[in-house]
Amino acid sequence: MKAIVQRVLSASVTVDSQLVSSISKGLLVFAAVGPDDDESDAANLAGKVLKMKFWDDEEGGKWKKNVVDIEGEILCVSQFTLLANTKKGSKPDFHGAMAPDRAKALYETFFQNVQQGYQPERVKDGVFQAMMQVALVNDGPVREPLNR
Repeated sequence: MKAIVQRVLSASVTVDSQLVSSISKGLLVFAAVGPDDDESDAANLAGKVLKMKFWDDEEGGKWKKNVVDIEGEILCVSQFTLLANTKKGSKPDFHGAMAPDRAKALYETFFQNVQQGYQPERVKDGVFQAMMQVALVNDGPVREPLNR
């Protein structure tokens, strides 16, 4: 699995002009499932999302607090395009992503692991395999790639 994690002041997902999910201060997580990924990869990635230290502490210490420490929110969005291969030509190749039916189950496992590791009501989701409009207010900006 692969993810891009962004520290945000707010983020939201809209599908077909309907607001699906929104968060205030916290993390926006774009996650993709590769063909060789399994449930342990989903658990490992969820743990990294919850433990990565993206915020300063009250004494000015840099990179000392994670999303749990600050009681932030998390918005997870499935994004298979993170696994695109762009080495040849100008058209992305998405063969590095797991087939959608299997990927959905593993993505849901990842999402559930994030919920179970924190406060479920503070962890929101997009819509798997939907054309989503994702809006965000970046904080920093802070953006980090994570691998399983």
